[in-house]
Amino acid sequence: MTNFELWALLILAACIHASFQLSVSMLTLLHGHARGKRAITSRLLRLNLGFVIGAATMIALLLAFFGFVMNNLFEGVVPPIVLAAICGLTIGVGVAVWVFYYRYRSRGTVLWLPRSFADYLASRTQKTDYAVESFGLGMVSVIAEFLFGFAPLIISAYIILQFNTPTQLLALLTYTVIAMAPLMVVTMLLGGGHSLARIQKWRENNKRFMQFAAGSALVVLGIYLYVSTILAQASVIRGFSL
Repeated sequence: MTNFELWALLILAACIHASFQLSVSMLTLLHGHARGKRAITSRLLRLNLGFVIGAATMIALLLAFFGFVMNNLFEGVVPPIVLAAICGLTIGVGVAVWVFYYRYRSRGTVLWLPRSFADYLASRTQKTDYAVESFGLGMVSVIAEFLFGFAPLIISAYIILQFNTPTQLLALLTYTVIAMAPLMVVTMLLGGGHSLARIQKWRENNKRFMQFAAGSALVVLGIYLYVSTILAQASVIRGFSL
């Protein structure tokens, strides 16, 4: 693949990650609970920024970890069978997003999480009073959505390995910034005085579109990567054998 294709796929994967809503849900809960306790504006900002930085740190660490494992296990050259499995898993996750991401019988933006776990996260969010706690909560929000988030992360790790070393760091930062864009936008909107209810209303009105778009993009990403790598390599080998 060309560098243009690699960057396009990386940006698409980051946009898919950005469309997942658990971190945004937890950030809005955190902000709402803090406002309910009549926290001052500077404290609200510290809590929100701590959450955003925590989530960004975990995304960058997971992406670097996947790249490190791939590079050491396969010496930078991922076998076709492993790559085919990654593509298949990505397509499967895309279908799962279509079917399971939101609870169809629930109003609002209720996600796929088991109720006991969702209640635990909500209670931890309510008890968060300091920036260091919100930092940890941001990291937990990324881990809690790992079931869906691992697909764009692992494909992006493979893509990043195709770049030279200086470009790899730029690619990792690019992915992290794009994946964090919704959290940063929500933080800016809340800091600018926008109503939390309006943000929640927008999320509820657009949740089905986001669900369909994320699932479709994952399917497209898996298929494109499979065609441009596995099938392309097979065609080249077949051509040489002829």
